[in-house]
Formats: sequence, C-alpha cells, structure tokens
Amino acid sequence: MLVIMMDNQLLSAHQVCQGCLLADQKGQPRWQQGQLRCGHALRKLNANQPEQFECVMGFRVANIE
Repeated sequence: MLVIMMDNQLLSAHQVCQGCLLADQKGQPRWQQGQLRCGHALRKLNANQPEQFECVMGFRVANIE
C-alpha cells in the first residue's frame, strides 16, 4: 500500500494524489513494477525502513506492506 508521509502522520495516497495532474485516472500515484513513475527513489537509511520515494510535487511516498 502506498502512503504519503507527513511529519507525524500517514495519509492515504488517494487523499493527496487525486488532485495531482500526474496521477492516474483513478487518482492514484503512477506505480509500476515497484517504482513510482511520478517521482524518484530515496536512499534507505537502514534495512528496516520501507521503500521511499519523493514525488514531483515534493511529497514523500512510502510503500508499506
């Protein structure tokens, strides 16, 4: 599940991405084969962290399973 990380809270990607011009037709981030197509991957600080990406709009997106 993709979530948006903001300070001390997690938001559904749909809550944030539905207004983005780069989102897909369902208002979801463009996610394909484990990569965020509307952003870039961020380096993990440790092995316990989920994969994180930064979208073009500047939000931090995490893939939490």
